[in-house]
Amino acid sequence: MPETLPPSNHPPSNHLNQVKSHLNFLVRYLKPLWPKALLMGLLLLSSIALQLIVPQILRFFIDTAAEASRQQLPLNEAINLLIRSAFGFLAVALGNQILTASATYVASDVGWSATNKVRSDVAEHCLKLDMSFHNARTPGELIERIDGDVTALANFFSQFSVKVFGGLISMAVILVLLYAENLIIGIVMSIFSLISFALLYQRREMAVPASHQEREASAKLFSFIEERLMALDDLRANGAGAFTMRQFNKVSSEFFFSNFRAWMMRLRIWLMSYGLFVAAEIIALGLASYFFLTGNITLGTAYLLYQYMLMLESPIEQITQQMQDLQRAVASIGRINKLLAEKSRIQDKGQGGLDRGALSLHFEDVRFGYEQKEVLKGISFELEAGKVLGLLGRTGSGKSTLSRLIFRFYEINAGSIRLNAQDICEIPLAELRQHVGMVTQDVQLFHASVRDNLSFFDSSIKDEDMVAILEELGLGGWLGRLEQGLNTLIAPGGSSLSAGEAQLLAFARVFLKDPGLIILDEPSSRLDPVTEALLEKAVNKLLLGRTAIIIAHRLESVARADEIMVMRDGVVLEHAPRLTLAQDPHSHFYQLLNASTRRHGDHQIHDEDYLEIDKKDLALA
Repeated sequence: MPETLPPSNHPPSNHLNQVKSHLNFLVRYLKPLWPKALLMGLLLLSSIALQLIVPQILRFFIDTAAEASRQQLPLNEAINLLIRSAFGFLAVALGNQILTASATYVASDVGWSATNKVRSDVAEHCLKLDMSFHNARTPGELIERIDGDVTALANFFSQFSVKVFGGLISMAVILVLLYAENLIIGIVMSIFSLISFALLYQRREMAVPASHQEREASAKLFSFIEERLMALDDLRANGAGAFTMRQFNKVSSEFFFSNFRAWMMRLRIWLMSYGLFVAAEIIALGLASYFFLTGNITLGTAYLLYQYMLMLESPIEQITQQMQDLQRAVASIGRINKLLAEKSRIQDKGQGGLDRGALSLHFEDVRFGYEQKEVLKGISFELEAGKVLGLLGRTGSGKSTLSRLIFRFYEINAGSIRLNAQDICEIPLAELRQHVGMVTQDVQLFHASVRDNLSFFDSSIKDEDMVAILEELGLGGWLGRLEQGLNTLIAPGGSSLSAGEAQLLAFARVFLKDPGLIILDEPSSRLDPVTEALLEKAVNKLLLGRTAIIIAHRLESVARADEIMVMRDGVVLEHAPRLTLAQDPHSHFYQLLNASTRRHGDHQIHDEDYLEIDKKDLALA
């Protein structure tokens, strides 16, 4: 669906297609809620019926009082009639209030149930999209798309169809009653109604582009706030607070003026209809007064006609308000449909499966790039089941990209990746990611309990299994110190866990998952020696009976590796058993060992060491 609706001078077929699309959207999410939607409609229509009865009761009351004042009706009889009509008025008014309150409650229930379903569908759709989609958008923007755009549809779902339909019925009934009371006033009010609807139809899309810009500005503001909050420490450390606030004022000003422009555009419709209301009130009041003074109608009938005229204003104003909400909804529906139209490059059509236990891995002439930049240039290697591969290379060589392709976070451009001789494209994504685990140096924790952070919200994992894993990893004492044990809430980014404890929790997640292939992406690079030693024990246990890839910058991290593979600029420079390369003075790995010993003396290796070796022009691949 297009981002914005076309101008009103476009062919009618375009408008019909858009209306059909919006109605389909409405029906899709209201259909499961049809009992509540039907109840909401009945309550609103019943409320409208009671509202139409009220002027009839008041006319009877006024005419009865007038007859009593002219002594055309006995006083006692008039008083009894007035008391009964007063109680009738109160009963109808109370019933109307109960029906209105009930309809409002049901409408809110329908609106939020429908929008929650839309929000869930959009969130699930975004989670299924590949990483190239998420790399092009900030989390703040997606939050606004998933929550802000959907929230704007709450009224569209809860009241639009019923209020527009109910308003039309109410108008038709009022016009019929006006015709029955006085032909001239009925004709005048009909003309007023037709002019109002003609203006509404002509201006129905006036605010759609502005409303769309309003939603875009809101997404931009959320994106800005999210990015700056994530970089709060760096901003403070570098004294960028004042600059950030100036940028924030600029973005928030754009958001304010976008909202203001959209509000003004929507306000124009209301102003036009309000001007017509004022003119209609003057005409109706003048006609009612004229017919009363000439003796053609009673005072109660004059009041009745004026009240019906005012009531005629209500559904028109109600429909006008719905038209304003519709323009907001149209902009949101357009953005939601565009988001739902995004297709993942990763097609989950696999039917195969993987056995438990260590997995063999085979890359065959794999090529991959981000947009126009090729990152992996024909990578080929094979890793036997149960073997550990140490993956070395300077920043930007393609190490992390290679590991993420195994999970199918991205689709490769050419070649194939096989686990146990089975192409990963033939394995369902859930099955694939269940058999491959990863631990990185940046551990993602959730604002949830220890249990949920370990199990990733999988309730089928038993508490005793989690406790046993934590004990095995040396976190038993830490768990014992928590007052609520596994129910203790963890605050991401706070001081509830040290970096080492967070890393060990990440290892516990992988133990519970029990994958056949493990990828360790420098998980101990930020830890102190004592914590790192504890983590090394966890690594030793984790690698037992599993295939593993250890991505490292420090050579001691790959001391346990069976094989070493060195990468540079997206190609494999060398791949062989670790001991073979360590003893070959012409190998890159041998040169890295020597460079590390000369430069640091503690077997640490950094990017500058790779640069130094490059200068020696070791063309040994």
